[in-house]
Amino acid sequence: KVKGGSIDVHPTEKALVVNYELEATILGEMGDPMLGERKECQKVIRVKGLHENSDLSTLAKEVIEKCKLIHPSKLPEVEQLLYYLKNRKETTVSKVVTHVMGAKTKLSDKPEDPAFIDGTEVNEVANINDVDEYLEMLYDDLPDKIKGCALLLQLARNPDNLEELFQNETVVSALVRLLKEEWKNSTDLAINIIYIFFCFSSFSSFHAVILHFKIGTLCMTIIQHELKKHDLWQDELNKKKKAAEVDKNKSKTQDDYDKSLKKYEGLVRKQEQLLR
Repeated sequence: KVKGGSIDVHPTEKALVVNYELEATILGEMGDPMLGERKECQKVIRVKGLHENSDLSTLAKEVIEKCKLIHPSKLPEVEQLLYYLKNRKETTVSKVVTHVMGAKTKLSDKPEDPAFIDGTEVNEVANINDVDEYLEMLYDDLPDKIKGCALLLQLARNPDNLEELFQNETVVSALVRLLKEEWKNSTDLAINIIYIFFCFSSFSSFHAVILHFKIGTLCMTIIQHELKKHDLWQDELNKKKKAAEVDKNKSKTQDDYDKSLKKYEGLVRKQEQLLR
């Protein structure tokens, strides 16, 4: 028995990912069910014919006709996902990481735990019974928002807490709202919230809600923004480096370059956490 589930876009390819549940039942001699097993599966549908001038309505119908796992009632959703795929820039995760890591600055080989870097560090052990308290922090000033998200991240990193956290609609909605409104204002905040949803995404039962809130689309927007920021940082650093090289009295310009380099390294390290 096959039961259809949520549909999402593939993170790097022009393809749709269909989640479904496969249920197998072993019958006894009398035909009675004796043993049943359920398995969560995924099917990747590559949309090779998708291009700038594609008729998305027709293409969506073709996808549904070829994949019986997708119910015809999901035609508008498939069409919307195809529209996103068509307009998504050709940026794979590997290209993103290579682009950011391509700087000559030496970075750590292994990213630090996002819960314990710079502004996200908290000297407190989170407790699942204090979720309401952490939720209130999400409505306070930015430092409290960062702390509240860091504590929620501690909880989310324990799979035993995920179900209870996810069933708290107020917490999930607040995290989504915060990510949409504040990601440009605080990299620490964005790191924590994205990592929380990454923890949720490890289990397919949470995929439908993640898709509903368009977390994947928002993450791609954040990545593109961060790449532009990285280019600006690098251009500015190169200008100061050239200025230091041509200046005969290098003391001041060299100091300026050294300070900028140190700042650049810190920014890239934090960006590495966000894009990993």
